Amino acid sequence: MSRSPYTLLDTAVAPGKQALIEIPVARSVAGQMQMLPVHVFHGKSDGPVLAISAAIHGDEISGVEIARRLARKVKASKLAGTLLIVPVVNLFGFVAGSRYLPDRRDLNRSFPGREQGPLASRLAYLFRTEVLERADFAIDLHSAAIHRYNLPQIRVSPDAKRAVELARAFSPPIVIHSPLRENSLRALAMEAGVEMLLYEAGEALRLDSFSTRIGVNGILRTMEAMGMLELKPRKRSILPPLEATRSMWVRAPRAGMVALRVASGSRVERNELLGKIADPVRSDESAILSPISGLVIGDSRHGVANRGDALLHIAQLGEDEGELDPETEERLSGVMLDEHEIV
Repeated sequence: MSRSPYTLLDTAVAPGKQALIEIPVARSVAGQMQMLPVHVFHGKSDGPVLAISAAIHGDEISGVEIARRLARKVKASKLAGTLLIVPVVNLFGFVAGSRYLPDRRDLNRSFPGREQGPLASRLAYLFRTEVLERADFAIDLHSAAIHRYNLPQIRVSPDAKRAVELARAFSPPIVIHSPLRENSLRALAMEAGVEMLLYEAGEALRLDSFSTRIGVNGILRTMEAMGMLELKPRKRSILPPLEATRSMWVRAPRAGMVALRVASGSRVERNELLGKIADPVRSDESAILSPISGLVIGDSRHGVANRGDALLHIAQLGEDEGELDPETEERLSGVMLDEHEIV
């Protein structure tokens, strides 16, 4: 039996072919119609449907570059299954260089959305019904906020067994097992029976080749693990990623000028000197010590801080030696914050 075309809106994509389909979202205040672009790669043979999305937050451009490069590498004629790539979900925020939509809503807190709701809700509804719910698996691409960097990492729900397997196939430097957040795309996907990987890498409004390379190669390895394509041996990873279930932010003990001695990717030990923070006028300064042993997975790129500002994000690797103080234990066990919640 021959494979059927893949149909999105009024466009039918034949097996072994690809197409860029633009879904109308809404008109801007200047009157231009804003579209949701979807690359459809419909393989010659049967297989799963994988959805890749980027720029749910408009200023997180790292994922856009990953999606762009992926779209150039994949050939529908050599693909099993169907690949959907949405390089820019939040086009409104992307054009403005903003995390949010024009109504100041966070798209990743607007799911499942409503067809007749406000702009964020409408866009969430459209993406859910036309892309996410038509997929078998999904990968959502994100980055850190402005003036903050994330080591390439996969965040995955510990309850999503298939996603945990594919996170290891993706093979980033580290996999973080983190609970789902209410109204997020990951939570919606789980409810819809579509397991998802969330890729975090880099900094908002900036590109870096390391984050891009890890992202593109990780998606290709995931696709191979799903049976969608076959990679050359050199593209396969031989090192399993580190894994963690708990993490915490080290915060500034005082206000002042920040001089960190470690950055994302550094292994640190409990009580290790991470840097210093100094009064910009007087000569006094304070040491910044690590409360746990682990891997630095995020760091502030801002040279000044107020007391309590987040400086370094450390993932705990294994069980920390010795008993931790109650405050550290509580912060380690808390829900992983979203980027806009970290101050």
